[in-house]
Amino acid sequence: MRVAIAYPPLPSDKGVPLLGQNRQFQWFNRPTYIYPVVPALAATQAKKAGHEVAWLDGIASEWTREQFDAELAAFTPEVIVLETKTPVVKRHWRIVAELKAKFPATAVVMVGDHVTALPEETMANCPVDYLLTGGDYDFLLVNLLAHWGDPAGFEPGIYWREVDGTVRNSGPFRLDHDLKTLPWIDRELTRWRLYSERNGNYRKTPGTYLMSGRDCWHGKCTFCSWTTLYPTYRVRDPMDVVDEIGHLIEAYGIREIMDDTGSLPVGGWLKTFCDEMIRRGYHKRIRIDCNMRFGKLTAEEYRLMRKAGFRLVLFGLESANQATLDRLVKALKVEAIESGARAASKAGLDVHVTVMFGYPWENEADMANTVTLARRLLRKGYAYTLQVTQVVPYPGTPLFKELKANGQLLTEDWDDYDMRGPVMRSGVPEEKIKEAIRTVYRAFLHPETVIRRLVSTRDPIADFRFYWRGFRSLLGHLRDFKG
Repeated sequence: MRVAIAYPPLPSDKGVPLLGQNRQFQWFNRPTYIYPVVPALAATQAKKAGHEVAWLDGIASEWTREQFDAELAAFTPEVIVLETKTPVVKRHWRIVAELKAKFPATAVVMVGDHVTALPEETMANCPVDYLLTGGDYDFLLVNLLAHWGDPAGFEPGIYWREVDGTVRNSGPFRLDHDLKTLPWIDRELTRWRLYSERNGNYRKTPGTYLMSGRDCWHGKCTFCSWTTLYPTYRVRDPMDVVDEIGHLIEAYGIREIMDDTGSLPVGGWLKTFCDEMIRRGYHKRIRIDCNMRFGKLTAEEYRLMRKAGFRLVLFGLESANQATLDRLVKALKVEAIESGARAASKAGLDVHVTVMFGYPWENEADMANTVTLARRLLRKGYAYTLQVTQVVPYPGTPLFKELKANGQLLTEDWDDYDMRGPVMRSGVPEEKIKEAIRTVYRAFLHPETVIRRLVSTRDPIADFRFYWRGFRSLLGHLRDFKG
């Protein structure tokens, strides 16, 4: 079959949508394009199964809607696969209706955390043909194509529409696919260069993404939309991951890789991976970025990671208030945040932390605690970069269910769930929340931060290019959360 993995353009005066490979949707004033790993694996597996596949990312390609439609028409797909998220799902409903009107013989498949949480809603609001729920929609797509027109062969997790309009499903999705059977992503098919430069994580380019696991071994944070997709944690073989990294180095000249597993595997997996990276000499040729959790690794393990080629480690700080961390089920003590950031940074790793404001139970004093901690981490050099956002309770998450049950949601208009305005009741005015975000970001301009950054410069040309990109991103974030 002819299959298009497609991201229609979503023009907006809010900026560029961070849609694919993103747990927390945002509009960015400064374009950022993240390589969507699971959709890329869907394309790769479909091609390997004998289907003709086109990768049509109208967002990263910066196409107009007319250009996107022309590319789609030229390919004449039998199946179009769209990934969606809560803040743009209504726009995707309209796009599905337009695509079905323009290409009536083409089936449309939708995937993502929103349709996983509320499948019946999307089936009722647009003429979509299929939904693939859960996070293994790459495997489910291959199954759907193999049993096209024969629902008896469908794996659990698929919704479809009968000829008479009746909606059926094959039962709750299961995460029983073996990640060790995954092929390496076909980078040419999925146009990896679109995502290789304009990404704030990369210090060296070209860069790309992979995932050693799905998704987080903690997997209990009540706000995270990907806990909806991946309630079960699984990993790839560490040797296979190292093999793929070697291929990326040799075939494409990749200089930095973001392993976007929700939490990188630890313990024996991590040691095997690091030892093999060092044994093969890859640690001298590439830098690796990853997600990690505070309080899990020792100083010795951080040093091993640095020796193995790791550069950037991303941590979820979220709040400096223990009551909030407990309520979010972070399994994290506040005191472990600064000590963990210090240990990782002293090992030579660049630490990135994520911070959120707008929890309905926090007051201005609570927010001030988080502002103080985040700014101190930057000034002391324990955090190299950070990202600050507003809390969004995505459908399907425990946080959404809690707030809905307590009558604390201000709206269920999904257009509003884009971090640009409040969707929950709060004792703190919206402008105070945005000012807290801007205050944290302005810590990048604090003299102590600037001096530490200059003193730590290793490669003047490459580093100053990175600093310049970071400064432009900072200006973009300040515009993103302007009053």
